[in-house]
Amino acid sequence: MPISATGNSVLRAAVGHLWGSRRSSGFNSWGDSRSTSHRSGQRGSLGRGFTMIELLIVIAIIAVGVALASVALPDGNASRLEEEGERLSALLEMARAESRVTGVAAYWVPRAEGEVLTDLQGAPVHFRFIGVSAALLPASRWLDARVNAQVVGARSVVLGPSAILPQQRIVLMLADQRLELVTDGLGPFAVDTAPGSAAATRP
Repeated sequence: MPISATGNSVLRAAVGHLWGSRRSSGFNSWGDSRSTSHRSGQRGSLGRGFTMIELLIVIAIIAVGVALASVALPDGNASRLEEEGERLSALLEMARAESRVTGVAAYWVPRAEGEVLTDLQGAPVHFRFIGVSAALLPASRWLDARVNAQVVGARSVVLGPSAILPQQRIVLMLADQRLELVTDGLGPFAVDTAPGSAAATRP
């Protein structure tokens, strides 16, 4: 399991504390006595290794570091949903650009709950582009099949051919994660970092 910078710093602090305590113990004893017999005893003490208390302290610090690293790890579903959002945004902009060039109306239609969408070959798909060449946009499935999408206030997203589109919002959902793609009609679809209170309407 990958460990964050916080976990690494905690581990380094633990090892540094333990090594420092052993070195300071050795140097203090060396300075207190210059006799040969005391030097031999000091070397024997250092050779015995770490005490039980020191080991328990290190184990406790490592446990805290692992716990902090676990908390710092990103949520897997959230990362997948962000990847799906970026991918969909790119696909929508490609379709939008083609629609402007060809002058053909283009739409993006997500699969509704309980609906079966198929491509030209009859294979099931998760969403479909209408009015866009299949050669340009062969992608019609989510990278993660658990993703669901809804268009707020409509059944589909208008992509052209007009250069100015209506304001539109797409809601992507994966487990307990939610992500919204929005456009003001002029700019490209982008992730809404502060989603409004509008709920996705079920078709």
